[in-house]
Parts: sequence; structure tokens; C-alpha cells
Amino acid sequence: MIMPVTDPSAAPLTLGIEEEFHVVDSVSRRVVPRASALLGALPGEHFAAELQRSVVETNTPVVTTLAGARREISRLRSRLTTAAAAEGLAVVSAGAMPLADPRDLGVTADARYARMLADYQLLAREQIICGTQVHVGIPDRDLCVDIASRVSPDLSILLALSTSSPFWQGVDTGYASYRTFIWSRWPTAGSFGGAQTAAEYAEPCSGSSPPASSATPG
Repeated sequence: MIMPVTDPSAAPLTLGIEEEFHVVDSVSRRVVPRASALLGALPGEHFAAELQRSVVETNTPVVTTLAGARREISRLRSRLTTAAAAEGLAVVSAGAMPLADPRDLGVTADARYARMLADYQLLAREQIICGTQVHVGIPDRDLCVDIASRVSPDLSILLALSTSSPFWQGVDTGYASYRTFIWSRWPTAGSFGGAQTAAEYAEPCSGSSPPASSATPG
């Protein structure tokens, strides 16, 4: 049973947005492992490394309006592109890039990423993809599950509207979102499982400890 939302205004929702960007050489347009050059010139509060040494992640502060989210996204993008230009680089917001070779890149030096590489090998090395994550702060976990149940049937439409990865390692894959195939290989990938309450959602993980490299509570 899907529970009705009795008073959405009782606890205002919050937003936080993460965007991932490929770092590319401004001349060759190839993806390059130089994220650290940009991160050294940017504040760690809003800019971070990712699994691949060729990716920079931006993190907005928590906001409460769409206008605030737009303002923060624009501000962080501007700072990132300015830092990239100073290094002879550019950043690209796309699911995957046509000119990217895993052999030229490598995984970021970080304990968590090292565990992921040890556990998943080629999957980690080929994770040369980017995405956007919109985090919505909802004070009630049962309501979170209810919202996920409502959204799940429309995920394929949202994917179709947001595709940006037809190319992979120099080849036209014939798919609008080849990123979906790369991401789907991970054991934690997939759509919402159809639970009706927070307790049902958490039950599959109760009494078990997921590998530290692959999953965190959601």
C-alpha cells in the first residue's frame, strides 16, 4: 500500500547535488588523469576526487529551493572550468567520453578505491563514466520508501530524457546511454526493489555486512 502524504509542508525538503566531470586535454580532447591538478586549486569543501583520476566531483551546499540549487550549480561549474582552463584543460559533463582509454588513466590513490580495485578489477578500471546525483533530504524514512515506489515506474523515461553516452572507447555503440551498461555491472546497481516500508527496505541487509568497498547504507 502506498501511504498518502498528509502534510508535505510540515518538514521542508532539502536538496544537495553532486555532479561529476571528465577532465580532458583542451587540444586533443582526450580524457586525461589530471583531476589532482584541479583539486589542488579548489576548496575541498565543494570539490572532490572520484574513483578515476580523470574525474572531478562537485558538491553543492544544502539548499531548500530549486533557485538555490541552480545558483550553486552554476557557481561551482564556473570555478571548475576556470581552474581547468588555467591548466590547459577542460571539463565535460557527459555519461561517457568517446576518447577515453582505461590503460591511460588509473584509479585514484585512496584506501576505499584501492579495495574496490582489488575486489572488482576490470570493473573499477573501466568505470570511466560520470553522473549527477540529486540528494533530497526527507525526514521520514517510510516516506522516502513511498516516494521511491512512486518514482520507480518512470525511471526508464527519466533515463531516456537524460542520456549522453552513445560512444565508448572511440566506437559508436548504437545506444544512447552506454553508461547504463557500464554501471549495471556493479552488484549494488539496479532500480528500487519495491519495498513498502523502511523496515522492508532494510531487511535484506539485516544480519549481514556488505563488503566495505561496495556498499554503504542508503
